[in-house]
Amino acid sequence: MAGHSKFANIKHRKGAQDKKRGKIFSKIIKEINVAVKTGGGGDPDSNPRLRLAIQNGRGQNMPKDTIERAIAKASGAGGENYTEVNFEGYGADGVAIFIECATDNNTRSVANIRSYFNKHGGSLGKDGCLEFIFDQKGIFVIEDPELDEDDFTMSMIDGGAEDVEFEDGVSTVTTAMSDFGSVQKALADLKVVPKEAGLERIPTTFKDITKKTFDSVMKLIDAIEDDDDVQKVYHNIAYKDEFAEE
Repeated sequence: MAGHSKFANIKHRKGAQDKKRGKIFSKIIKEINVAVKTGGGGDPDSNPRLRLAIQNGRGQNMPKDTIERAIAKASGAGGENYTEVNFEGYGADGVAIFIECATDNNTRSVANIRSYFNKHGGSLGKDGCLEFIFDQKGIFVIEDPELDEDDFTMSMIDGGAEDVEFEDGVSTVTTAMSDFGSVQKALADLKVVPKEAGLERIPTTFKDITKKTFDSVMKLIDAIEDDDDVQKVYHNIAYKDEFAEE
């Protein structure tokens, strides 16, 4: 099951984004807010989405008191109310770009996202225009070089995983969206805590592009990722080591 996964196609983008520490914390705090308000309150025992957000916060070494303050603020009256909204569009040379936002002002978000596409030679598309390009999959990222690859792989497959991959001490488990909970339980039974877990949009088709196009699309994606309303950005650029190294 090991090898070069579809998820490798977006890991280098995530790595670049993850260097922005403050941005990561603000995104997790926003996810906690949404989880509390839409997932059933501030008790993680009865709110799976909140439980996952807390887990991701801990995986990013977010202080416990920061997590608790975020939960308390979201649970109280007068806290921000965020709406989840997605944007779909194309960058240079037809590169597909899918954006997930959590915003308290949808008009602002629409205007900002459209301006990024226009400035960088792309175009904002209609809702659903990229539905055929991305599949939602459950992704679990585990940083534990001591895992026995064979035993761990078999445990994950028994738990419902579609794929398990190992690279430089990092294990990536991929599962169908419907099997996310069962794989999460399998990891808990093994007492393995992921550094990051959640639903990701994985490309079903990939776009081969030139270095010039890559540079253009990355400028667009960087502008999008810097927007405070943006939670996640996905693309379907075919992974190339020379692009990632830069």
